[in-house]
Amino acid sequence: MLLLAERRIEEAIARGELDDLPGAGRPLELDDDRLVPEELRVAYRILKNAGYVPPEVDELREIGQLERLVRQGAADALAQTRAVRKLALLKTKIEAAYYARAVARLGR
Repeated sequence: MLLLAERRIEEAIARGELDDLPGAGRPLELDDDRLVPEELRVAYRILKNAGYVPPEVDELREIGQLERLVRQGAADALAQTRAVRKLALLKTKIEAAYYARAVARLGR
């Protein structure tokens, strides 16, 4: 079956049927979903294709932004303190969710 598919693809390439495909010449956008639980990957991909992202992704994105802000130094001391506190809160929230999933998997 695989050889048949490969042969048909090679024939289509030889006929030039695959020359003008959208995205030709650009790198593939491969999702790195190794850290997403296997049972959630399909659902997350559907949500992503519909323009939605899971809350964890938004939180991780926000953590990255806050880490950059803390590293670079905020405009004033109050903003820096708020960024550090929010960063700690988000990290704790993600760690707690991870721990809860791990405990659930272990059946405890």
